[in-house]
Amino acid sequence: MQRGALTINKGGVEISSSLLSGVSLPAAVVHEAALAHNLVWMQRFADAHGAQLAPHGKTTMTPALFQRQLQAGAWGITLATAPQCRAAFAKGVTRLLMANQLVGHANMAIIASLIEQGATFYCVVDSHENVRQLGRFFTERGLTLSVLIEVGVEGGRCGCRNQQQILSLAEAIDNEPALRLVGLEGYEGVVHGDDPESGIRAYANYLVDVAVELEAAGRFAEKNPIVTASGSAWYDLIAEAFQGAPLQGRFTPVLRPGCYVVHDHGLYREAQSAVMTRRPDLQQGLEPALEVFAQVQSLPEPGLAIIALGKRDIGHDQLPIALRRYREGGNPDQLLSVMNWEVTKIMDQHTFVRLPDEAQDVEIGDVIAFGASHPCLTFDKWRQLLLVDKQLNVKESLVTCF
Repeated sequence: MQRGALTINKGGVEISSSLLSGVSLPAAVVHEAALAHNLVWMQRFADAHGAQLAPHGKTTMTPALFQRQLQAGAWGITLATAPQCRAAFAKGVTRLLMANQLVGHANMAIIASLIEQGATFYCVVDSHENVRQLGRFFTERGLTLSVLIEVGVEGGRCGCRNQQQILSLAEAIDNEPALRLVGLEGYEGVVHGDDPESGIRAYANYLVDVAVELEAAGRFAEKNPIVTASGSAWYDLIAEAFQGAPLQGRFTPVLRPGCYVVHDHGLYREAQSAVMTRRPDLQQGLEPALEVFAQVQSLPEPGLAIIALGKRDIGHDQLPIALRRYREGGNPDQLLSVMNWEVTKIMDQHTFVRLPDEAQDVEIGDVIAFGASHPCLTFDKWRQLLLVDKQLNVKESLVTCF
């Protein structure tokens, strides 16, 4: 590859190429200005609430974004699996919080190797059997593993279901010389019901209460143990609970939202609107930074456009949204209308758009910017994304490591 060139899995593109000419589409795009805003906004939010930020890296699995998050002040990066931790460590992330159980000798071996290379690593446990397995493996390796007890909820996924299980597990960890109990972990996104806000507040308070009780019992192996929760939808409620007097100066509160870094045009836009309603003191909020650009491929019948965009290119928890339209090779400041365009169906490589009667200027090759819901499921379809400026010039290739 020539110096100054980028390669994306849909073709080649040079730095400073415009998305409207010279870039093979479809292409996943991150807007530089919105990204920069989101990095600062969430870090300021965490700082203002006395919490550390460990963004969930599974959202993007993009080391260049991990480094931007760390440079903005993040305490560490959260991951979901041992291979994800290995990939992040290989790109310079040294504090890894695996918000998941470490199960299986092959996965334990990956983590043992990272610890031997100098990684600061944490994982969660929720069963005596997992504690026994981890204790035996890391004893044989001559290493110490830092663990957090996961606090679950009835009907949720992993995690201890009641306080007695938590206390019993803490005692079991204390009896394993290779393990250190360094905190509690939870995830409020599994709390549902007719009034989820009240349920999440109660869950967060329970997490705090259990942490205080374990501290009073002398169960934690280090000063200022970690208390961590928070996905990308309810982080404000978790931050408020963690900011309360019981944790101040005695614990290390850690928030773990991941989707904030690029936000979205669906699920998390709705969630952010709810945050801003609950917290009118917050300014501006997050901005969508992730889009997928694609072209009109066919106009096979009146009122129908087929776009060269499919399930292999963009998340489809919800149907993509047409945001803006440009003429291929045109000026990025000259927008064409997508008013009343309706995405009706998405297939592997094609998206169906119902056009209004007034859409008489649509041409084959027109470039459409699409927004999606749930950025995790767009990032994982790409080996590289393109960072672009306000004029849609490519500034950088953002390589993923899924």
